[in-house]
Amino acid sequence: MISYKERTLPNGLRVLVNEDEVSQMAAVNILYEVGSRDEEPNHTGFAHLFEHLMFRGTERVPDFDVPVQEVCGENNAFTSADYTNYYITTPKDNFETALWLEADRLMGLDITPEKLALEKSVVIEEFNQRFLNRPYGEQWHALREMVYTRHPYRWPVIGLTPDHIRNATLEQVRDFYNRFYVPSNAILSVSAALPAEQLFEAAERYFGALPLRPRPERTTIEEPEILAPRRRTIEAAVPADQITIAFLIGERGCRDYYLADLLTDLLAGGESARIYQHLVKERRLFSAANAYITGETDRGLLILTGQISPEVDVEEAEEALYGELELLVREPVGDYELRKVQNKFEANITFGELNVMNKAMNLGYYKMLGDMALLNGEVDIYRSITPEEVADFIRRRLNPTQSATLIYLAK
Repeated sequence: MISYKERTLPNGLRVLVNEDEVSQMAAVNILYEVGSRDEEPNHTGFAHLFEHLMFRGTERVPDFDVPVQEVCGENNAFTSADYTNYYITTPKDNFETALWLEADRLMGLDITPEKLALEKSVVIEEFNQRFLNRPYGEQWHALREMVYTRHPYRWPVIGLTPDHIRNATLEQVRDFYNRFYVPSNAILSVSAALPAEQLFEAAERYFGALPLRPRPERTTIEEPEILAPRRRTIEAAVPADQITIAFLIGERGCRDYYLADLLTDLLAGGESARIYQHLVKERRLFSAANAYITGETDRGLLILTGQISPEVDVEEAEEALYGELELLVREPVGDYELRKVQNKFEANITFGELNVMNKAMNLGYYKMLGDMALLNGEVDIYRSITPEEVADFIRRRLNPTQSATLIYLAK
């Protein structure tokens, strides 16, 4: 159970604090409601580019990492389709250094031609290494393009092409920063063994003077259902044939989201799960196989995927994956197997709450979702799922007519 208090500053910054009881560390997390979904189709990759640029310093703090290291802290960041997240941990007596640094770069980032050129090269190299020059590297570009026809989830967080970053102008980059990196578009969350009033007072002291700027509007685009099978085959120099099947699921927080999440753990939540036991260990159809959800706030994906064993053809592998779904419809999961997965969810959530960084991140994330009841309520949701619901979800959502299938054939 994560307890918290929250306030909103006059400039629109939302502040949430958790009074941790035992840790000697403090966690400062700041979440900006900007991800790859907020980019233009001809200017993708900007949100991820800023994950790098934000560490390039301001006029007052030329090197962001130095003050963090001087107070024995650590920092990092990540970008998703829906938001960009920055976090710092320090000894609790030094937490104000983190607030000072985040407030300084919130509206004072020093974006110069030299810094932009340097980070462009870093991001383009990352694009090349992770996507263009590795086996199966283009699968997420191909798969998302197959599934999403309208929603900006149709390109990965890294962007559609490195040319969008290569050709980005200084003016375009500064415009992106000035639009999205404003207090009203940010959520500050802090977890520390300190009084809430002390945390609020410090947040207001460092962030309160920042001016009010309009919060950018985020439009919601409804992605239409997949009504007929979509397929694509790619021949490439990959280690083995691979099949990936994607299905659209419900938005974050809806009942179908939790059904999809629990189902993928039934199928692939460790070596005792069904896909590994049936298709990898017993039938040896796959050398490796997995099932998971992508977890976006709007309609994300449920993925079934596997690298196919030699001498096994694609059709047999595909039938086997659907066979595991059909088995859960014909013979709904037993109470013991279901409870085991539900216990795993509860354990992961409970152990995660012991860490101050996880607490701070969760406060920001659920505030972004707009449903703080989910912060402490998701264990009960997973506990309430029944075998019949799982079977009904498969019947409704996971059949070939609603799928997008990407096949890699090894040259």
